Amino acid sequence: MSIVTFWNSGKEQTGKTLSIVAISTYLAIEHNYRILVISTGYQDNNLDNCFWQPKKIKKNLGLFGPNTNIALEEGIAGLAKIMKSNKLSPDIITNYTKIIFKDRLEILPTLKGSKNEYNDIRKCYPELINLANSYYDLVLVDLDTQVQDDIAQTILENSNLMVVNLSQRLSSINTFMEMREEKPIFKSKKTLILIGRYDRSSKYNIKNISRYMKEKNKVSTIPYNTLFFEACEEAEVPDLFFNLKKMNKDDENGFFFTEVKRTADNIIYRLEDLAMKM
Repeated sequence: MSIVTFWNSGKEQTGKTLSIVAISTYLAIEHNYRILVISTGYQDNNLDNCFWQPKKIKKNLGLFGPNTNIALEEGIAGLAKIMKSNKLSPDIITNYTKIIFKDRLEILPTLKGSKNEYNDIRKCYPELINLANSYYDLVLVDLDTQVQDDIAQTILENSNLMVVNLSQRLSSINTFMEMREEKPIFKSKKTLILIGRYDRSSKYNIKNISRYMKEKNKVSTIPYNTLFFEACEEAEVPDLFFNLKKMNKDDENGFFFTEVKRTADNIIYRLEDLAMKM
């Protein structure tokens, strides 16, 4: 049981949320893990749009689809109320999530309430994440920049692995390398570098970035892919991943799927390696 937190500096778009979507969907399909994705942002629909249509509740759950229990639609708001009453247990969390694949992938989306409510609820995330870790095999945390620094720091310190999301721009890479020298947490073995929206035609390709950053292993990537981008806008990501397995592995879609697989495998390998060294 592990916590994997996806982090970026917040200064530019790195495709962090969509990277989590790709990785969690792949792992849920290809591995026997029970996964929870927690979005810590405020009124951010990017994660929602990937898996379900807004304001639509399916009566039949089927293979994937949202939780149909209207009484439990509050998600993080409902969980926060239970936490304040000291009645929250790990197994209760699943009652407040959106189910994508039964017993495989669940989503706890961002708060859709007021800003004041969010400012209060975000304090609950460290405890909630730790509780979820005792129930799910993998807890993937989309750490938003709106989470206070002290709370974010606690989440990162409690994580088994931290995925640092960077853009393919040299300035983004240089900024992180400077930050890594100042903050020990970014130099630890539990840090993995991920380039989102990756373009393999750029001169800042996997090989060159890895060499430039002096990474022993190739940095991980989630390539930009038109089919994936469209699926993320149309709540069709699960269907896309089933179809990608059948597509030509030599074209751009095949490259996208291969890199998602490599990145997901890197995360699992790093978690297993760190666990052996504890």
